[in-house]
Amino acid sequence: MTLSLLDIIALAFFVISWFSYAQFARLRARTTHSLSNILRQLRVDWMMTLTRKEHQIADAALLGNVERTVTFFASTTILVLAGVLTLLASADKAVEVLQSIPFTADTATEKVQLKLSLLSLIFVFAFFKFTWAIRQFGFVSVLMGAAPQYRSTEYSDEERERFARHTAKVLDQAGHEYNNGLRAYYFALAFLLWFIHPYAFIAATTMVILVLYRREYRARVLRALLSTKGLEPGPITVAQESDAAVESAEEVKDRKAND
Repeated sequence: MTLSLLDIIALAFFVISWFSYAQFARLRARTTHSLSNILRQLRVDWMMTLTRKEHQIADAALLGNVERTVTFFASTTILVLAGVLTLLASADKAVEVLQSIPFTADTATEKVQLKLSLLSLIFVFAFFKFTWAIRQFGFVSVLMGAAPQYRSTEYSDEERERFARHTAKVLDQAGHEYNNGLRAYYFALAFLLWFIHPYAFIAATTMVILVLYRREYRARVLRALLSTKGLEPGPITVAQESDAAVESAEEVKDRKAND
């Protein structure tokens, strides 16, 4: 069993698009306002506020809500993966269904099994991302429990700020892993179109890229989040870059001090 040239091109386009967009989003967030960028700032604000609060019950509840959402997706991924593996064991029936769909390309059993195997790998990847996010949210819970007490005089304002920024960094990393898991779901939906036709697969992958870009950089919710900081969508200004550079320098200094 060999894939056709069109199938190989479609699969290569899918893989390159996925990982290229992930790299693009990571680098662009440094120069352009995006959901990941503004959420990082808001997480820092949250942790800064937490170190100056007497009670943290509401904060623990908020973190628990987010963690339950990620846990739901991790559990759902296991169920989806079980369904894909079950379908893999009965690929003949899947072929019969595909043959009844108009415009379906080659539906050889071996090719369908290969596609189902690759689809299962996508959900395995998503599962690992979700579970790692859950663990990191657990780390944040530990840090919240160890946060400087409101009335404590053992910590200076500088130490509280450093603690808040590093805790926000862990929280931000957890959010990124959760986002990577969700992104895998988006691309898995595009992958399903490969069972119909390679051209449909390419078109769906392109559509997913456009949807992800629009939601990350053009969504109305982004404008609303930026408004809380008095910002507007678009490139990060020189002044904002300077603030970010100062923060990065402080983080580097802290790491060297810890080493």
